[in-house]
Amino acid sequence: MSQAKGVALVTGAGQNIGRALAVQLARDGFDVVVNGLSNRVAADETGNMVRAEGREAVIAMGDTGKPDDCAAMVAAAAPLGDVSVLVHNAAVRPAAPFLETSEADWTRVMDINLSGGVWLARAVLPAMVAKGWGRIVLFAGMNAIHGYNGRAATSVSKHGLWGLAKSLGKEFGARGITTNIVSPGPIASEHADPEMRAHIEGMKSRVPVGRLGQPAEVASMVSLLVSEQGGFINGQMLQVNGGAET
Repeated sequence: MSQAKGVALVTGAGQNIGRALAVQLARDGFDVVVNGLSNRVAADETGNMVRAEGREAVIAMGDTGKPDDCAAMVAAAAPLGDVSVLVHNAAVRPAAPFLETSEADWTRVMDINLSGGVWLARAVLPAMVAKGWGRIVLFAGMNAIHGYNGRAATSVSKHGLWGLAKSLGKEFGARGITTNIVSPGPIASEHADPEMRAHIEGMKSRVPVGRLGQPAEVASMVSLLVSEQGGFINGQMLQVNGGAET
């Protein structure tokens, strides 16, 4: 096995876009820390897919809404090396009218989606600064950016991540560390919830290219952002949405 380019930590990597991200980063030469919240079987499957690409994989189950779990995910990379690429893909998107959203649900969304990005960045940045190189990629979403009807907490959390990406890009860019945020459009995904599957399929009419996107197409954008060739892209929102209006 050739020497790895570095170590990538991907949150929410058990399925769909997260799994595609982990596999693509393995193809790009990175060993991968695969994070999942509760489905260890799915995380193991992703880890095996990473290994099939000739790279090492470590499974780090944990909740991005908890600072100690975030620190443990980063620490799990130790057998492979320091994390040089962070991709925070994990998110929750509960649906409820604004006036009916409970305090617990609001806090949960903020913890996992937004604060998780903060805790993870704080955990990986010291090693990135010491090396003078690093890549942080956060995730938003087309609907989150122009506003969710019935998912205000999601929209607020994702806007917060956008602010985090812009701020970290300015603070750490001169140290060789770029931070960007990717906003996918309607992406063909596996979901247990039939309403969610129908919702995604129903968005196809909004996409000028006439189809849903594929997880691998989102992963290709992240591949560019974490590469040397992507080093002049910093503090930006990159949309992968087939031309759908935002």
